[in-house]
Amino acid sequence: MIKRKITKNANNLKTMNKSHESAWESCLKVIKDNISLQAFKTWFEPIVPVKLEGYVLTIQVPSHFFYEWLEQHYITLLRKVIKKELGLEGTLEYSIVMENNTQSRSPYTVKIPTSNSSNLKNAPVNIPINVDEKQIRNPFVIPGLKKVNIESNLIPNFTFENFIEGECNRLARASGFAVANKPGGTAFNPLLLYGGVGLGKTHLAHAIGISIKENFPNKTVLYVQSEKFAHQFIDAIKNQTTNDFVHFYQMIDVLIIDDVQFFAGKERTQDVFFSIFNHLHQNGKQIVLTSDKAPVEMQGMEQRLLSRFKWGLSADLGTPDLETRIAILEKKMYGSGIELPREVVEYLAYSINTNVREIEGALNTLLAQASLNKKAITLDLAKQMVDKFVRSTAREVSIEYIQKVVCDYFDLPIEMLKSKTRKREVVQARQISMYFSKKMTKSSLASIGAHCGGKDHATVLHACRTVVNLSETDKQFRHYLEELEKKLTIQ
Repeated sequence: MIKRKITKNANNLKTMNKSHESAWESCLKVIKDNISLQAFKTWFEPIVPVKLEGYVLTIQVPSHFFYEWLEQHYITLLRKVIKKELGLEGTLEYSIVMENNTQSRSPYTVKIPTSNSSNLKNAPVNIPINVDEKQIRNPFVIPGLKKVNIESNLIPNFTFENFIEGECNRLARASGFAVANKPGGTAFNPLLLYGGVGLGKTHLAHAIGISIKENFPNKTVLYVQSEKFAHQFIDAIKNQTTNDFVHFYQMIDVLIIDDVQFFAGKERTQDVFFSIFNHLHQNGKQIVLTSDKAPVEMQGMEQRLLSRFKWGLSADLGTPDLETRIAILEKKMYGSGIELPREVVEYLAYSINTNVREIEGALNTLLAQASLNKKAITLDLAKQMVDKFVRSTAREVSIEYIQKVVCDYFDLPIEMLKSKTRKREVVQARQISMYFSKKMTKSSLASIGAHCGGKDHATVLHACRTVVNLSETDKQFRHYLEELEKKLTIQ
């Protein structure tokens, strides 16, 4: 039994000629008026009144976690209703059920001194409980499994070998590799991988887990999506198995949570994850998280949780640059045992510059079209496919693709366009690429200038005016623009 004396005043007592059921029912009526309906159903409806002896009301709660939650969040309210119902000397006593498995549950008792001590007045009581791992219910499989049998949920193909490194993800990959070689033993704990959709966060998280499994076979690695974690917690509350839920996650050696931003606005889920996070971190276990945004940009997350996200390393995965996109396509082709013309590969890499997922999707679509229609894969077929593929993704022509088309048209190496040379033909090609970049993309003038050798926005504006003026006075130059615009506009 866990005792908590609410208050004491020998001069003010109430006569109690009532049963424990009626006493608790009266308490529930007051409680229900002071909290939300959902909170009442979750935290008070599962409680069973056990007995009323004198001024001591005993209630049975499903688990130790359940008890701690009541003490932390509702102790003030409980103190008031017990005082109202039982008098100033009223005492609330908890009987906690210890969950051994899904078929049988037995109560356990731990005695705490009554609250004459001021240090116990408001703080929740933390009681270490030794639980046999064989008894813990696995939320992934019912009934529970031994620790050694926990499935990692890792995707075998998402390895470091299949992850293309570039400037956009070098820090993330390097830190992930360090964690994989020394889980829980680096400063990168937790490791938070963040970036937009389709940039490789999930792939890298799986790669870390797979590498740890290979390097440390005895470690238990678990990958779980945040949405799955939240749903498991809700089920645990409904089934009164929160104790098992918490202990299951506390015994994991490497915990990988994908899309942790899903916890935003879910206070109870954040609370239980906070508890699990602290236990794992304090015991030297590795935590890997992924998110679509940096911690400072997360809304609806508790500050104490965000501060822990910042304990380790937050590594950004950015949009892949041209070279990385080409490498991704070549890696995908090699793995599939196919070969495409170089111009087709470059066209796909130049045309689709949003994320890795869309690049791979475009390649798969092109291969499917060629196979089903029994056509050879040519540049024209690639253009037709990209046109249809891109319409659904609101694509715009990229600065890099414009530069490639312009350089091909004037037979110049693209490195020359980005150099500081003042040769007339290079300057003209550079100005035309700036002109079309401003006209056909949503990029800022500063971004356009940065792609053209680090020019400032004033230089870009001057280039655009020069191109417009020349097109009005020089027939040959106007012909260049018309030809280039046809090439840049995918029909």
